[in-house]
Amino acid sequence: MERLQGRARDYAWGGPEAIPGLFGYPPARGPVAEVWLGAHPDDSARVGVASSEPLFDPAQLYGIGEGAAVHEQTLEDFIASDPLRALGEDILEGYGSTLPYLIKLIAPTQPLSLQVHPSKAQAQEGFDAEEAAGISRSASTRNYRDRNAKPELVYALSSFEALVGFRTPRRIAEVIKGLRTPLAEKLRRMVLREGVQAAFSYLVSPETAPSSDRVVKLVEACAERDPEKSPSRRADAAVVSLADTYPEDPTVLASLLMNPVSLRPGEALYIPDGTVHAYRRGVAVEIMASSDNVLRAGLTEKHIDVPELLKIVRADAAPPMRIAPERVSPSTSVFYAPVEDFELSIVNLADANVWDSQRSEGPRTVVCLEGAVRIQAGGQTMVVNQGQAAFVGADEGRLWLRGFGKVVIAAVP
Repeated sequence: MERLQGRARDYAWGGPEAIPGLFGYPPARGPVAEVWLGAHPDDSARVGVASSEPLFDPAQLYGIGEGAAVHEQTLEDFIASDPLRALGEDILEGYGSTLPYLIKLIAPTQPLSLQVHPSKAQAQEGFDAEEAAGISRSASTRNYRDRNAKPELVYALSSFEALVGFRTPRRIAEVIKGLRTPLAEKLRRMVLREGVQAAFSYLVSPETAPSSDRVVKLVEACAERDPEKSPSRRADAAVVSLADTYPEDPTVLASLLMNPVSLRPGEALYIPDGTVHAYRRGVAVEIMASSDNVLRAGLTEKHIDVPELLKIVRADAAPPMRIAPERVSPSTSVFYAPVEDFELSIVNLADANVWDSQRSEGPRTVVCLEGAVRIQAGGQTMVVNQGQAAFVGADEGRLWLRGFGKVVIAAVP
């Protein structure tokens, strides 16, 4: 077992309070959008940190100890030093010396970009093309930073708001009806006659996107519509909220085409490849295939590549995929997404005198969200307090837990 320390990402859509506050720490000196706890080469977690260290690096969040040498080994390097021991034979054969999943804490206080993730075949093709074109993997204009797909599951720790996938054409037309502006009527006719793909492409493509004054008028119409008479007050509110952050951006109107989703704490949402989505606000654990491939259409200052996004987006209407947990023991529930890369267990412990056996095998990442938990595997024992994490290798066999608290365990099915 190895103690882990995650790597924080200071994207502008994050805030200084949510993730530190989750574990009782003061606000950071800048935004903390995500904390990565995986072995992705873009920002691998550290192993071998002291037992007193928190989940994140104080130098990153508070400037404490800046300039000091980083002595800890990365999880990526730790796995590469003995991949058979860390990952196990089956995963090594299927994935190579790569940890199949990436687990994060995520806390948007402003909307994330309107985005889509590629399939594995699309990622491989796109990555190879950008490599051949000589685009640096760290370049801001890079779309494909690896060759992997990025299906993902979000487990809400607070109320969590998102926009996910497209509504049916008739439902979109119903939502838009009554917003008496020329742009609203154009969108309604386009959806019914040409389909959702045409309407979405019209809004997000720079060559066809409506002018800022037409966008503003439609946003105003959403704001002024009587909630009691609106066919979707949530759609109206989403447009207005997005426009507060991105005024005059035509892609805020894409939310009229999409399904609004509200998760309560403990609920989970799965995002398959090709599904357009935008997380709006909340705090969650996010687990995905180990990838950082994102195609963006708007609602961001980052690189946007609409033609590439339109190649991979799925325009068919589909309801959001809420994943129900399977109760595998009195203490443990598991979210099984329809992929082979990851599963997420939620363990609630209430008896410090009883060891609780976990059924997961292979490489596992344990993150303590509440309380304090003693973990045991491979003849070793370690205490993981709130706001700490550990990596358990495949060779260490069955994992046992006891204590008072709540942990999440990332594993491979």
